[in-house]
Amino acid sequence: MAMSAARPALQVLNMAAVGVFAVSGALAAARAKQTIVTFAFFAVITGVGGGTLRDLLIGAPVFWVGRSDYLGVCLLAAGLVWLLRADRWRMSALLWFDAIGMAAYAVVGTAKALSFGLPALPSIMMGVLTASFGGIIRDVLAGEPSALLGPEIYISAAALGATVYVGAIMLGAPPALATIVGVSAGFTLRAFAIARGLSLPGYRGSGPDKSD
Repeated sequence: MAMSAARPALQVLNMAAVGVFAVSGALAAARAKQTIVTFAFFAVITGVGGGTLRDLLIGAPVFWVGRSDYLGVCLLAAGLVWLLRADRWRMSALLWFDAIGMAAYAVVGTAKALSFGLPALPSIMMGVLTASFGGIIRDVLAGEPSALLGPEIYISAAALGATVYVGAIMLGAPPALATIVGVSAGFTLRAFAIARGLSLPGYRGSGPDKSD
């Protein structure tokens, strides 16, 4: 339905999200001073990891199997990051590339789930998984703190983008407009959190545990 009507735009957005996430994966390998093989592995895992999990859960053919362009984009991203000496880049570069990929992937994942007949809430969850799973694997492999296991505003930004997209579709907005609004909402929240250092409150406060 919505996915079919906006399929070309969503395919472009999906490819762009894969590329941006692949760059963030290669950047993580650069920060860890890894080899070119690890650059490529991190780029591929981060680029296609979330979409792979989504497709397996909704019973769809895994989107990158049977074609070479998605893996090619990941490998190209890894090579460019290697050549550009990304180990000298600031940590903020990884955060911003990740934020762009997260916002795009949240909407792409949600749209694909809706097109396979999933209800609104499961579709939103598929969008969140699509946006976050590759990055979680990247962080675990790189020994970095995972966005899932901290107060960082990340999962909630993906959920906002996915929810706004579903809401816009349900209100009758054209799929292209719903896509723009959803991506913008997710990215804006994540960008605001990065720029202002915002985080969610922890259980019973964010300070160290104190016994009575």
